[in-house]
Amino acid sequence: MSPRSLRSLLASLILLAGIGLVYAQRAASSFALRFDTGIQYVVDLDFWQRTGSEQIVYAQMPLDLSHELAQLPLQFGLWRGEDVAQTNVEVFILLEPEQYLQRLYRNQAGDYLWLSIIGGRTSRTFHPPDICYDADGWKTELTSRTLPLPAGGDLHGMWLAAEKGDTGHRAFYFYIFPDAQRNPEDGVVLVKLTGGAQGSDADTLRLMQDFLGHLLLRSAALPHL
Repeated sequence: MSPRSLRSLLASLILLAGIGLVYAQRAASSFALRFDTGIQYVVDLDFWQRTGSEQIVYAQMPLDLSHELAQLPLQFGLWRGEDVAQTNVEVFILLEPEQYLQRLYRNQAGDYLWLSIIGGRTSRTFHPPDICYDADGWKTELTSRTLPLPAGGDLHGMWLAAEKGDTGHRAFYFYIFPDAQRNPEDGVVLVKLTGGAQGSDADTLRLMQDFLGHLLLRSAALPHL
């Protein structure tokens, strides 16, 4: 190779390296921005209609039907989970979910929470969880609660207290939409945490707050359309 050809080759390699560095910096900057701001979704208490608690949330990982929800980590901080198969086939027959995830998470203190995620694109997939409890003879009370998020704002969700004999359950749930249009064809995801009635409701809420802080970063008010 002649000296002139060698110089041309070196110049081309330097140019390509420079272009690659620029794109790498842009990609790193984009990733850092996404990590800092989170993935934007709209959350509400109800699937059927908008409520006054509708808000924007920024998730630390994808929580929509364009992603495989089963890929959610089995470990969040000190929480370690295991997949638990749904043995009630009626869930799939009646609800026909597009995606369904059920896991049991425990922390080092022995506390546990059930994570249930149901995703679908039709109204058939969703119904208020208290309906199942009522049908099985539980006494239920349905209210709403707010949980602080780690980077600011509060998460609004429904709070279900259920009692049957000496057994008690507490559940916190909400619906996630890809955007403010809330088109069911774009997919809707129900996220529900359920725990036993161990300690006070405030204790259970603190456990749920700690867990959800690994999923959701912060919240903001939804601009008026």
